[in-house]
Parts: sequence; structure tokens; C-alpha cells
Amino acid sequence: MKRSSRLTLAMTAIIVVALVIDQVLKVYVKTHFALGETYPITSWFYICFVENDGMAFGIEWFDKLFLTLFRMVAVVLLCWYSYVQVWRREAVRGSYLCTLALVIAGALGNIIDCVFYGRIWGYAGWFYGRVVDMLYFPIITDSAGETLFFRPVFNFADACITSAVIAILIWFRSDLDESLKTNK
Repeated sequence: MKRSSRLTLAMTAIIVVALVIDQVLKVYVKTHFALGETYPITSWFYICFVENDGMAFGIEWFDKLFLTLFRMVAVVLLCWYSYVQVWRREAVRGSYLCTLALVIAGALGNIIDCVFYGRIWGYAGWFYGRVVDMLYFPIITDSAGETLFFRPVFNFADACITSAVIAILIWFRSDLDESLKTNK
């Protein structure tokens, strides 16, 4: 099997597995928790069901339809970029492409929420669904129980995107720089 075929298969497997995990978690939380319900796993990790109308951390800078379409365009561009890296460049590291697959999977997971969840759960039309978030890590709290460090509630898709971007910036920056130079 050619290297490009193996890389394509590996990236596809990563995307599918991450999407399945993300959607199973979201559907489970959506069907077994009340909105706002929190379940402690440990003193520093909770399952907390919230829905997010906007971008990361609930930021709402743009119209929901614009944001959903922007995400879709970004995924198409990332897929095209990955295709170019796999099929036109033999020097690119496979581990770099796997991190790109995690970014694509995370973005697709949140797109699925936005496009379908409003219609499926009956609270909005196509493209206006809310993203389901559930992972909460109040690592540092004060004596009153208020969270001092790490308030955001996020989902598996967000974790895929964040960890992959951090990995790219720390370990694969040269791959990114090189690929951008050769694609110009």
C-alpha cells in the first residue's frame, strides 16, 4: 500500500473515531441530563450539560448561520489542504497529518450540532442548532466554591481541536511553515 493511501486511511479513521466518540457523548448527555444538570466524576471533573449558541466559550460575535457556514468552509479548506499534503508532498510527517485530522473531526462534530440538532430536537431550524458541551474541569476553586481556574464547559470536539492546534504549534510548526511555503 502506498504511503499516501496509508495516510489517507489513517486520517479517515481518526476523523470517524473522533466523530463517533463526540456524537455518542453529546447524544447521551442530551438524552440523559437536564439542561444545566451537573454530575460530579471527581472533585475537579464534572459532566455539566450546557448548550452553546456561539463560538468557543459562548462568544457570539456573528449570526449563527454565518458561523455555521464559516465552519463548513473552514472544514472544506482543511480537507483540501490535507489532500494536498498527502498526495503532493512525500516529505510531510504522518503525525502532522493526524493532528490535522483531529482538527477536521472536531470541526465536523460541532458542525453536526449546528446543522442538525435544532431540527432533530425541535427547538430551531436547520443550521441554527446549539452545540452540546459537557466537560467541566473546575480545577481551582475558592472557599465559597466559586471556580477560579478553568470555567469553560466544552465537548470532545473542542478538545480535539484544541489539543491538535497546541500540538501543531509545539511539535509541528516547521511542518506547517514548510507546507505554507511550498503551497505558495
